[in-house]
Amino acid sequence: MRTLEPTVADKVLINMFPIVLASVLIASALGCGTPPIEPLTTRVVNGVDAIPHSWPWQISLQYLKNDEWRHTCGGSLIATNWVMTAAHCINPSLSYRVFVGKHNLVETEAGSQAIIPEKLVVHEKWNPIFVAFGNDIALIKLSEHVTLSDQVQLGCIPAAGTVLENNYPCYVTGWGRLSTGGPIADNLQQALMPVVDHATCSKPDWWGVALRTTMVCAGGDGIVAGCNGDSGGPLNCKNPEGVWEVHGIASFVSGLGCNFVKKPTVFTRVSNFNDWIDQAMVSN
Repeated sequence: MRTLEPTVADKVLINMFPIVLASVLIASALGCGTPPIEPLTTRVVNGVDAIPHSWPWQISLQYLKNDEWRHTCGGSLIATNWVMTAAHCINPSLSYRVFVGKHNLVETEAGSQAIIPEKLVVHEKWNPIFVAFGNDIALIKLSEHVTLSDQVQLGCIPAAGTVLENNYPCYVTGWGRLSTGGPIADNLQQALMPVVDHATCSKPDWWGVALRTTMVCAGGDGIVAGCNGDSGGPLNCKNPEGVWEVHGIASFVSGLGCNFVKKPTVFTRVSNFNDWIDQAMVSN
């Protein structure tokens, strides 16, 4: 995860509609956000091992180095051939694969699938030098469709413009470092991280002007946070109908450490990018 130091015409629309439906909106028809294996949702104080395959849209983005695949970021499966992750996770010079259906990264697991990307689509306004400008979102088109199963399901995209209230209970998931400077986790981790509203998170002693309305904060208690390796992964929040939605893409944490008080983990707010997601999937 990145760190910041503190301080058309009707015809076109008619033609596009079924394609858009086949992108983000198709997830609803396929029962997105309702994992066959229910996740643990007790109010744990710190991160814990997730129940295996209870967050079945979580993926591991891995890159090839010295003939070895290495986990670098998380992401969310939002269609059978599309993954949503963070722009800062993508380096065009690297070779990647997407692993779906994983719980333990070092073991061979039934139902898991490793797929090579066909195309990497990074938001055109993403600037890797100025992380706080936002637009930290990318899509990965897979070279083949995944097979949905109990271990592999689609994540739901929230309705456009949705903003969660302060202290709304959400869960961050990933294989990131268990502590600042610590090791990457073997098993998928989860942690309860309540939302911190924009009014609070943009206060001078929190994130101040570094925070934009296209972002969402979660955590900030100094105990639980996303960390390196969690980048690109989902902030999972259950809606009133009991369906899990991916409201955030893990973007950055404080340069003071992963879990620093009043420096919540900052996520790209997915509901700000519905149109971009649809257009990217339609045009690619």
